[in-house]
Amino acid sequence: MDSEVDVSTRLAQMAQQLRVAGEDEASATTRIAQAAIETIKGADYASVTLVSARGVITTPVAVGDLARQCDNLQQQLGEGPCLTAAAGDDTVVWIDDMTTETRWPAFSRAADDLGIAAMACFSLFVSEDDTFGALNVHSTTTGVFDTQARSIGELFAAHAAVEMASVRANDQIRAALTTRDTIGQAKGMLMERYGVDDSHAFRLLTTISQERNIKLAVIAQHVIDAGPN
Repeated sequence: MDSEVDVSTRLAQMAQQLRVAGEDEASATTRIAQAAIETIKGADYASVTLVSARGVITTPVAVGDLARQCDNLQQQLGEGPCLTAAAGDDTVVWIDDMTTETRWPAFSRAADDLGIAAMACFSLFVSEDDTFGALNVHSTTTGVFDTQARSIGELFAAHAAVEMASVRANDQIRAALTTRDTIGQAKGMLMERYGVDDSHAFRLLTTISQERNIKLAVIAQHVIDAGPN
């Protein structure tokens, strides 16, 4: 098995690849899940589970159909190791054998029927909007996630959380720049159309935004879509 030093080196390389590629959050999360399968011994499938502050459960990434089905089961039943890890109650939650698991009886029976024999789930991050996350790996073999595998999984999840936070921040910056450009283009069109200055054009946009209770960027895009006339 790879040592934790080897895994750290591989994760550092992956982090560099993410930064160079300039990936968005969705593609970066997929890359992380795929790398988890390659990194954590015994992992056949992987997924990322998110739980919002309102309790809405989503699976933005699943590598392998069984991983998605497994997450769907937990959403339907309202129980399971992914949800426990995502809630941050424990940073690592694992099941050695679905047939003997008693903490989540309904889930373990259903997962066993799917062919999932073991799981390990790692608390991933808590975002600014209070969304909790978990990185989950699944195996069709019992007892594969031993102490070393779980330790490496924790290390992997810690690195992954940092990279996801970085990518999310970059996404927010790109979105802000796009919004600024959209508003700027709309102001320019209004200035030309009505012969007004920059400040007046901006006041027109904000007034419409407030009156209609629609975001300023959305109003600006409507102006652009309407064309110069």
